Amino acid sequence: MKHPLESIPSTSRKPLFWAFLAGTLILFAVFRVLDAPLRTSAAPSGIVSFELAGTPFQAQAIIDSWHEMAYLVSSVEGEPVPGFVSRAYSFAAFGLGIDYLFMPVYATALALGILLAAGRHKGWFAGLGIWLGWGAYAAALFDAVENYALARMLLMNQVWTPYPEIAAFSATVKFGLLLLGLFYALTGWLWPKRS
Repeated sequence: MKHPLESIPSTSRKPLFWAFLAGTLILFAVFRVLDAPLRTSAAPSGIVSFELAGTPFQAQAIIDSWHEMAYLVSSVEGEPVPGFVSRAYSFAAFGLGIDYLFMPVYATALALGILLAAGRHKGWFAGLGIWLGWGAYAAALFDAVENYALARMLLMNQVWTPYPEIAAFSATVKFGLLLLGLFYALTGWLWPKRS
């Protein structure tokens, strides 16, 4: 088995890594802006709270906290006026859409970082890099499944099983694969290069 990006010439790997890392950081900054209105008492970590809710009850509580912002208070009667989509709810939906662009960008940045780190070493460490390079793209696939489940919940009037469970499982695997890949890449660069 080969690393998914092994066919890229070695002279192009580092420039491509920096380009994809820059794209990852720019999109991550966009997500930080989109996530700000999603932080409520029910979702203290914003969209991540929704991803990891894990139960219909918790997911519904998060969605309800976003829907509470969908009402404006009438200045005349002091009664809520329905019919307005909340900023938080819109940002959540938009964030899920743009995340499909983010997935290949962060997966490629991580896979390239892993490939560069693996190239500094031989033996079992380099072999592990092959698996983790594929793991970066597997993380993006789990992210896509998670987003599908989250989108289904946003469209429901009432959340039900199995969508919160699918989202939480997919998010947990995604975060695990990303953290393993990041740890590997950093270790590969900090560990003295073998000649």
